[in-house]
Amino acid sequence: MYSAAIITVSDRASRGIYEDKTGPALVEILNNAGYEIKEVLLIPDEKEQIEEAFIQLAEKKIALILSAGGTGFSPRDVTPEATIAVCQRMVPGIPEAMRAASLRITPRAMLSRAAAGIRDRSLIVNLPGSPKGARENLEAVLPALEHGLAVLCGERE
Repeated sequence: MYSAAIITVSDRASRGIYEDKTGPALVEILNNAGYEIKEVLLIPDEKEQIEEAFIQLAEKKIALILSAGGTGFSPRDVTPEATIAVCQRMVPGIPEAMRAASLRITPRAMLSRAAAGIRDRSLIVNLPGSPKGARENLEAVLPALEHGLAVLCGERE
């Protein structure tokens, strides 16, 4: 299958105020789907640090880079801006599909500012910070990601 990395973006979890439960939940989903987890990071809501993490993981040729957190309305929520800054091409259908699936569960789904895009041969996808929201959003798009990654990695046209 494909390589993957997970970045949890959280000021409080990165300071040890509470345990990151979202990253491990995503690791479980990806492991069950056959992905090879190369890195799991926990960083604060700092745009430059998020950008640098995305860039470094893409340089390592990680096929799927998931971020969890920083997609809401708080002034500290800057993950979509970091994603847009480092991506060469955006993939709006992924967050649109996640929001559509989430709207069946909660009207608050429309408040997500998640983004997705491509940097080199890596697909970057923003997910919500809560374990439940991240799991629901990833599961909504995971079946389609294999085809997209195959094309992105040059295995299919």
